[in-house]
Amino acid sequence: MNARETQQEDVYDDLTSRAFLHSSTLSPLSATHVSPSSLKSSSAPPTRSPLALPWPPLESPSSETCMINGIWRKIRGRFNSYGAAGSGAIHRQAILSLFAQIGQMYHLTWFGISDFGNENVELVQSIADLQFPKAAILGNHDSWTTPKFSAKTKDRIQLQLESLGDEHVGYSRLDFSELKISVVGGRPFSCGGEHLYRRKLLSARYGVHDMEGSARRIYNATLGTPEDNLVILLAHNGPTGLGSNLNDICGKDWSVGGGDHGDPDLAQALSRLKDSSNLSIPLIVFGHMHKELAYRAGLRKMIVVGDDETIYLNGAIVPRVKPVTVSHEQGAAQQSEGTLRAFTLVEIVDGRVARIAETWVSVLKDGGAAVAEELVLFDGKPLG
Repeated sequence: MNARETQQEDVYDDLTSRAFLHSSTLSPLSATHVSPSSLKSSSAPPTRSPLALPWPPLESPSSETCMINGIWRKIRGRFNSYGAAGSGAIHRQAILSLFAQIGQMYHLTWFGISDFGNENVELVQSIADLQFPKAAILGNHDSWTTPKFSAKTKDRIQLQLESLGDEHVGYSRLDFSELKISVVGGRPFSCGGEHLYRRKLLSARYGVHDMEGSARRIYNATLGTPEDNLVILLAHNGPTGLGSNLNDICGKDWSVGGGDHGDPDLAQALSRLKDSSNLSIPLIVFGHMHKELAYRAGLRKMIVVGDDETIYLNGAIVPRVKPVTVSHEQGAAQQSEGTLRAFTLVEIVDGRVARIAETWVSVLKDGGAAVAEELVLFDGKPLG
């Protein structure tokens, strides 16, 4: 999160608002975790059928409600002890829900760009226990009070990393063979800018002492990526080079005159990958930089498409959950309290990013859910 967050009241939101809109099956996809020290390729993915279906069929309100409620029921029971609507809370988290189409079915992969909370081990464990494909990277709030690893006991950062296991992709790669997608992680615990945040943690666990070493670790994580896979880079903060105005995707909105608050190591790794490899890297996903600018100065640009058609996507919508009251028109008039929950949805078809939408879902206390609003950010080209 950015520098102004220490002055803000904690805003909590809900995991399940970013974990549905899936096909009717929730069978886990196979995934292979690869660290730079053990470069193993996943098995050859199956051949996909021609991709003919459009964007997940949300045109019909009935099918839309069915899809949402079905996945809601599968997930909500895990979180009865965590707050609103019987589900868990995630602190200021940027989420990407990725649809990839295989034959005649859509599959969802859930990406957590953090922050999960101020070292909220219990929540991270609950997320790790969810049985669907996912990848995550810890952010600066996930290392909020721990500057270095404890030599005597397992600290809360170690417990979070153990909970996520291979699904934490910091400086590593997770291959989803069915989807022909590889997720490569950027630097964990990033706070943005030139400062190497939590240097002692990075040094002890990853052997990283400076930005150059960090860029090298990100680059090395891509080595051995299956030839047919496209690569998605998952980071807590975006790279430098995307603008320095207040409202740019990684621009300093709390500083007079703005400035580029991107991660230089991520930019270095990307530049080297584009110069020295034939990997397809259509999408860079991150959070950290809030959509709403400091001092109510407007809204941030949340998507950038580079000259090489690489898409840079920021998912940091804060607050992600808003209270709402819904009126029922049929029968006796009544009010039902609920929430609006935001998540970012990406559709990839035939190895290309086809559509990106910021989607708000209305969730009622009785368990009902429906898409309330959708802001399309990309539909073959950036919109808005």
